[in-house]
Amino acid sequence: MATVGNSTNIFWQESPIGRLERQKLLNQKGCVVWITGLSGSGKSTLAFSVNKELYSRGKLSYILDGDNLRHGLNKNLGFSAEDRTENIRRVGEVAKLFADAGLICIASLISPYRKDRDACRAMLPDSNFIEVFMNMPLELCEARDPKGLYKLARAGKIKGLLSIFSFCYYEKLIPRTCKKKISATTRNKY
Repeated sequence: MATVGNSTNIFWQESPIGRLERQKLLNQKGCVVWITGLSGSGKSTLAFSVNKELYSRGKLSYILDGDNLRHGLNKNLGFSAEDRTENIRRVGEVAKLFADAGLICIASLISPYRKDRDACRAMLPDSNFIEVFMNMPLELCEARDPKGLYKLARAGKIKGLLSIFSFCYYEKLIPRTCKKKISATTRNKY
């Protein structure tokens, strides 16, 4: 018996078909590629490029994009530190299930807090979590500003946005983003 939340009568139901059997069927190892970085750093662009490259190689993958998930799974969350943590936790749980199913899950989120990314990494077996930090200077992201977020933040219409961009990363993989290099980065990684 396990305690989940306030309940003591919730049990994990183990499937008779395990992770290894699913991976063998799909001829691939399930994992999570977690792409993180500032808004406008190229996370979604890289995610779509990786997804397309994997598809061309006959690999099954799925993108969990932070903006898309806020239309459904996480639509009840705001952008406070607590809500950001819960947003990342939920995405981590879904990504874990996708990886267990044998898919290559590509999660593309700002995810500014190291502790949240580490918690997601801890959900998966070793080497099944690949963290990719988009190393793009704030000034360049702000110049791109595809969603107009930086402009709104500078005008005082979005509170706390710029403060989350002062976070630091330990770079595991740092692709420089530009259209010519994204496809090469994708091919080299997979």
